[in-house]
Amino acid sequence: MSSEIKDFSRRQLFRGAAVCLAGAAVLASTDAEAKMAQKAAGYQETPAKDGSDCANCALFKAPSSCTLVDGTISPNGWCRFYAKKS
Repeated sequence: MSSEIKDFSRRQLFRGAAVCLAGAAVLASTDAEAKMAQKAAGYQETPAKDGSDCANCALFKAPSSCTLVDGTISPNGWCRFYAKKS
């Protein structure tokens, strides 16, 4: 009887570990943000017009990234998804 309890506990431990590892893998894969390539966003290193540069965009994250566009983003850059900070 005691060997059945040990086997059951060991089995539950392995099942629990497998479930935890699978859950961690799912969370890790969904945690990453998918960003658009600079070319697809029409990103350019210089502003397009009227002070509409990345430093004034709601999507820009100082010092050099964007929530939408992948890669290093210049505060002086611009893309077609520019959204003025409110």
